[in-house]
Amino acid sequence: MTSGDPESPTAAAAGGGPTPALARLWAGWRTSYIERMTDDSAELRIDADGRSLFERIFAADLADEDSHVLWRGATCFAVLNAYPYGSGHLMVLPQRAVADLADLTAEESNELWGGVQDAVAAIWSAYAPDGVNVGINLGTGAGAGVPDHLHVHCLPRWTADTNFMTAVAETRVLPEPLALSGQKLRAAWPS
Repeated sequence: MTSGDPESPTAAAAGGGPTPALARLWAGWRTSYIERMTDDSAELRIDADGRSLFERIFAADLADEDSHVLWRGATCFAVLNAYPYGSGHLMVLPQRAVADLADLTAEESNELWGGVQDAVAAIWSAYAPDGVNVGINLGTGAGAGVPDHLHVHCLPRWTADTNFMTAVAETRVLPEPLALSGQKLRAAWPS
């Protein structure tokens, strides 16, 4: 049997089912981030005042450029991801900590999804990617890094944009610093 055969021991060991046409490239660089989250990292926990990480970022006494906030609405905001999958990776989220979509008010829900639309438009304009990923992880089992405060990830993608540095050298190659991503996205933000 070949490694591409869905009946092969390799396919079964990887979770069964047919193997994809492309080989898997695991994102091992995320392990240290995940371990830090599960080790009750103080920065990711609710603080003594009952505020989530994102509530603290929103309320920080810093210029938006310094806290990487891209947009502020009446109930929601957008911020660059400090641990991006690639340049331009941002998150749109409510200002208050809400763990599940069902807990959003109608106003928050409307502004959240309007903010996602604006974020996607800004990404298309600022980066001219081949595609855009939009996703949300609800709960730790789904991969939420800050499970008490939902956030919608939006990020530009290019055909074949994966590189081997993360798998081989535990290094993430980002072609631009967060500050430059912020400048590009703020300039392209539609509202």
